[in-house]
Amino acid sequence: MDLEPGERLIFEGHPSWRSILGFYIKGLVVVALAGAAVGVATQMADDKVNAGLVTLVVIVLLAIVIAAGYLKRLFTTYTISNHRLHIRRGIVARAEQQTLITRVQNVNTHQSVLQRMLAIGNVNFDTAAGDDYDFEFSGVASPHDVVDAVHRAQRESDVTAPAAR
Repeated sequence: MDLEPGERLIFEGHPSWRSILGFYIKGLVVVALAGAAVGVATQMADDKVNAGLVTLVVIVLLAIVIAAGYLKRLFTTYTISNHRLHIRRGIVARAEQQTLITRVQNVNTHQSVLQRMLAIGNVNFDTAAGDDYDFEFSGVASPHDVVDAVHRAQRESDVTAPAAR
């Protein structure tokens, strides 16, 4: 996020690596099923399992799953400044959301039991745009620290607002 004159960065982060464990578990299931399918296919064709081909397929798919999860996390950036909240997602196709910090009306956190065990959570922002506008920092480590950063940004925005007029 490019900062505007007088704007100060308060928080910048990505989803925690722990937040994509579900993605990795699903990926491992797909890799295992693909490896089994290749094993069955080679056994049906040659009456024996081609262990080399099965190993190659499993390694390639595992590398793809690991890279995809890492890139998904790396290319999602959450930013809080004293003027706005900003979310950037994507590598090739990019999606960005932003709202002025003064439009944030409520900040809510949500943690499932699993998220609490992993010390991650979601921070949802209710804005003046209404319920149709979903603005959420998903899978952040220490979600209460993010809430504190938003409150600090709102206080700074309140202090600087009269000087800007």
